[in-house]
Amino acid sequence: MRRRVLRVAVVLAAAVPALTAFGCSSADDDPALGATPTAVTQAPALSRPRLCGPLRMTVLGRAAAPAATELSGLVLSSDQPGVLWTHNDSGDRPRIFALRPDGTPLADLAVPGAEAVDWEDLALGPDPARPGGRALYLADIGDNRATRETVTVYRVPEPAASAAATGSTAPAVALTLRYPDGPHDAETLLVDPRTGALVVVTKQLSGESGVYVTRAAPAGPAERTLRAAGTLHLGFGGLATGGDVSADGRVVVVRTYAAAFAWIRRPGASLAGTLRRAPCRAGASLAAEGQGEALALSAHGSAMFTVAEGSASPVRRYAPRPR
Repeated sequence: MRRRVLRVAVVLAAAVPALTAFGCSSADDDPALGATPTAVTQAPALSRPRLCGPLRMTVLGRAAAPAATELSGLVLSSDQPGVLWTHNDSGDRPRIFALRPDGTPLADLAVPGAEAVDWEDLALGPDPARPGGRALYLADIGDNRATRETVTVYRVPEPAASAAATGSTAPAVALTLRYPDGPHDAETLLVDPRTGALVVVTKQLSGESGVYVTRAAPAGPAERTLRAAGTLHLGFGGLATGGDVSADGRVVVVRTYAAAFAWIRRPGASLAGTLRRAPCRAGASLAAEGQGEALALSAHGSAMFTVAEGSASPVRRYAPRPR
């Protein structure tokens, strides 16, 4: 949801040290953008995310879809080369867009069976209804006034993003979620590409973001109570606005309006367990994006892509500077 008053928080967050109680680590370069099969090839062992070294920002283009005016979620397809999925924030009908990295529109697809109260994030993960398949997880979890008794994550099989595609996705399957301690505003959904477990990170002006988890969604509709799994300490004004997990499951990133923080996931660790370790801060500021909420990782997590709210917003790529 658009919150212009939070521009003050961007400045505050930029002056606050990185997270005070949670972790991170260095991967090899990814192959060509999106050019990874569903079974993502393994990268060498990581010691520190390359995102935490000096980064170069490149504007790849602008999100040219006329209806894409308030983009809030972003994810890179793992089996369709060069395809980014995204969606609008509150105020739009339930639909998703497919874009090329340069912002060229590929598809505008309605999502039947879903409602759009306040969509805030988008993730890619296992499809429990299709073993070996991939699904998009649409996070209707925004709650600026903290009044929603339940929030919803909708799941649809990842559609084909053929050129000029219009129409609709398969019907959405709803996972209705309730917090164990009352309503919260949230804009970050992480889905484990290995297990399908879901993690919701709340958005707090204090920078004390709650981490809530649930196991993988079933094939059909369900309702669950999330489990509290810790607190992410982002510092006052550090508002969690989005995040992603690399397709190989080894790099996790959570962003604010001003910065991004990265973790290396150790063998056998859960996403929630990973977030309990101290992260490193990405080597480039995001403050110039303004109302920036969307972030997607490349397959092995060595580059990240962002897009902010607004018409024809720039699509940015942050990647390690050449050595």
